[in-house]
Amino acid sequence: MKTYQKNILILSCSLGFGAIFNPAFANVQLCKTAPLIVTKKNVGSVSYYADDCKKNWETQNIKLDFSYSQNIPEWAFKRAATYFLKKNVPSFSDDSSLNTITELYRPVKKGDLYSLSYTQNSKTLSLSLNQKSLGAITDQQSNQYFKIWFGSSPFNAKLKQQLLNQ
Repeated sequence: MKTYQKNILILSCSLGFGAIFNPAFANVQLCKTAPLIVTKKNVGSVSYYADDCKKNWETQNIKLDFSYSQNIPEWAFKRAATYFLKKNVPSFSDDSSLNTITELYRPVKKGDLYSLSYTQNSKTLSLSLNQKSLGAITDQQSNQYFKIWFGSSPFNAKLKQQLLNQ
């Protein structure tokens, strides 16, 4: 790692901004942005980032940024996440480490930004709200959380198609 990158990382971590600069995401590129539609209502947008937009999402560093134009209660995130994890992850259960991320959700208001990031080398999934880290898990299956949006029964099939160009 170059000296200036180390200095930025040290500075950002010491200031509590570890979620803002992560060397694993220094080279990710914006692949697509699409509207976030919930029951026919546009509640914001989702941006998909990856090391290589043409590669399979399961084999690289990826990130989803959810920008909200509406207030959404905490329970709605938790209920939807649990429902779509059960539909898309065969090994999902109540004691899954993926539940740790689901439990981190907080209510959002207009203008808030959730970021869900996966680092391939460390198998770490991180969640932040407005660039403040809420928590992370490190697990062999942590990227399976993205199956909420990219699985065979996703949250929104059109959104999946738009983000992954399928």
